[in-house]
Amino acid sequence: MKRDERRVVSPWNIANVLTVLRLALVPFFVVCLFMPGTGWRVAALAVFAVASITDHLDGELARRYGLITDFGKIADPIADKALTGAALICLSILQELPWWVTLVILGRELGITALRFVLLRHAVIPASYGGKVKTVLQIAAIVLYLLPFVPDPVRWAVMGAAVVVTVGTGIDYVVRAVRLRKVAKRAREGQ
Repeated sequence: MKRDERRVVSPWNIANVLTVLRLALVPFFVVCLFMPGTGWRVAALAVFAVASITDHLDGELARRYGLITDFGKIADPIADKALTGAALICLSILQELPWWVTLVILGRELGITALRFVLLRHAVIPASYGGKVKTVLQIAAIVLYLLPFVPDPVRWAVMGAAVVVTVGTGIDYVVRAVRLRKVAKRAREGQ
């Protein structure tokens, strides 16, 4: 017996709960980061680490157990950008990271997120390997900035790699989006 109906997945599932948790952790991270002292800095690092782990975990659980929902498709990238964006902006406010780095990374992230939403009605462009490398590099760079006593050249090397890969994958995503639009347009014209 063949079933054509799609399984309805409740938006209240473990993957989406982890996404909401990541969003809820952002204000705690910001407060810890602005408090004076090494202990607070380590607390900010711990909150950032927990939130970053939920980023990997929610996607893994959603794919493995078929918990992908429209809410998750929208909330997950928002939670990701909120966490990394808050970290970059706070580090720039604290004058530990140049504003141009924050603006380049956030400009790319917000631009690609907006492009994703525009393309949603046509198709979803899956995350590329480069996109995953970008995420790992951004998280690693932020962690190095959060850790006390890391030498500046080490921080800069990883953040520099993160910026290069962030820009490169952004260009790749735009190229793939343009190709997808052309294919979708040809398909509509052919009907």
